[in-house]
Amino acid sequence: MRYVKKYATTLLVAAVVGAAASPAGAQDAQGTVRKLTIDEAVKLAVEQNLGIQIERINPQIQDVAVAQARSYWVPTLSSTLQNYSQDSPATSFLSGGEKTTNTQFSTQFGMNQILPTGTSYSLGWNSARQTSTNLFSNFNPLLSSYVSFQLSQPLLRNRTIDSYRQQLQLTRKDRDAADMSLHATVASTTRNVKNAYWDLAYARENLQAQQSSLDLAKRALADNEKRVQIGTMAPIDIVEAQSEVARNEEAVIVAEAAIKQAEDRLRALILNPSSPDFWTTSLEPSQPMPFAPIAIDVNQAIKRAVDSRTDVQLAKNSIEKSDINLKYFRTQVLPDISANVSYQTNGVGGDQLTPITSFTGTPSARSVVATRGYGTVLGDVLTSAYPTWTVGVTVSYPLGASTQDTNLARARLQYDQAQTQLKNLEMQIGTQVRDAARQVQTNAKRVDSARAARDLAEQKLAAEEKKFAAGIQISFFVFQAQRDLAQARTNEIKAIADYNKSVVDFEAVQETSLTGNTAITSASTGTR
Repeated sequence: MRYVKKYATTLLVAAVVGAAASPAGAQDAQGTVRKLTIDEAVKLAVEQNLGIQIERINPQIQDVAVAQARSYWVPTLSSTLQNYSQDSPATSFLSGGEKTTNTQFSTQFGMNQILPTGTSYSLGWNSARQTSTNLFSNFNPLLSSYVSFQLSQPLLRNRTIDSYRQQLQLTRKDRDAADMSLHATVASTTRNVKNAYWDLAYARENLQAQQSSLDLAKRALADNEKRVQIGTMAPIDIVEAQSEVARNEEAVIVAEAAIKQAEDRLRALILNPSSPDFWTTSLEPSQPMPFAPIAIDVNQAIKRAVDSRTDVQLAKNSIEKSDINLKYFRTQVLPDISANVSYQTNGVGGDQLTPITSFTGTPSARSVVATRGYGTVLGDVLTSAYPTWTVGVTVSYPLGASTQDTNLARARLQYDQAQTQLKNLEMQIGTQVRDAARQVQTNAKRVDSARAARDLAEQKLAAEEKKFAAGIQISFFVFQAQRDLAQARTNEIKAIADYNKSVVDFEAVQETSLTGNTAITSASTGTR
């Protein structure tokens, strides 16, 4: 009776385990079951993976940085309106009274810009109306206006590249690097998703294998209990069968836990954690793991990796940035020679007064000799009636070693270093691709060996069961054969999973580094 109760308990546990292990169609106690192909899992990751979403923002940030760098060449407009009044005490009899009052209303407009060629210019216009009580004013009110223009062009230093063009070029390279890093993140995430998918597939198929072993143990237990009932087996001999059932039940529990762990890893890669069913959705591969051996061309794979891997592109990007810095610092050790041109045209008008006839006593009344209106003043400016030209060259050169010399020496070293890093990376890539290809070939052989071992284990179990049924073998050897078969099935499933994961790694190693991107720091911009 004790054995019957224990057998009933075992059947109840098996029923619970079987219900948990059986694939639910649409919904279980915790949530829905979502069946996915591996391509669907990758698509979900590209759309929802937080790491990819974070990385997508970096190119946008660099776009802003490029726009900021370009803003240095945006022209600047300026304008000023000013009303001025001044009362000054008389310090000379020539002032014509106890105080002198000057008033002025002026307007100024200007524009200045530095061009991408290094050329800088400024353009300005000024107009003013001034009144004064000073006796010596020839015009009262005085109308004045002028237009000015200045131009400066570096001839050696900063002619082909200056600090702002250097910064823009470096920022553009950073923008390219952001795209490369995004591609690397997508490739790395895709690899992780595929491997997590195969881990989940392995966990589910391993659960089926463990469940099959549990079913065999239960069947053996049932047979032994019948033998005990008919008296062909001692009751003590059933303990071993019960122990085998308990051991397999434990294996099933462990396999179920492994499925949950694999689901969590895959869930974190492909689903949005903000969705309400993030933790309740059960993920399930839509088909068993395939074993489809692929042909491997190691030399072609190495060539593809060297040509297109993201870390190689980043290394080349670093060389290009170092080259930009080198070109900039080469110009900075040259003499600073600039050609300068300035031009100004003036116009003056207003009410012209008669000359002063006496410097003593009460000043004689002064009358208006002529009136030059603002239109006349503006005409003088526009026709360049009173031009002023300035043409010159400025030269500046430090005596002795300067900071720019040390910056150039550092830039040369950093450029050589970046080139050497690229060569070293290309060598490492060859080794990585060869290792990945070798792993694919090794795992393919493992699958063949594991399948052969599983087939032999099935044959051995069948033989031991026949011997036991004929009474020429004890149950221990049957249970041992069951354990061997369970392990052989697990080994086969694991070998297939490892093969598919090695294929994933072989494909991924041709796109990006399997250990993360090689971020090579470019030469600094140095002191400006």
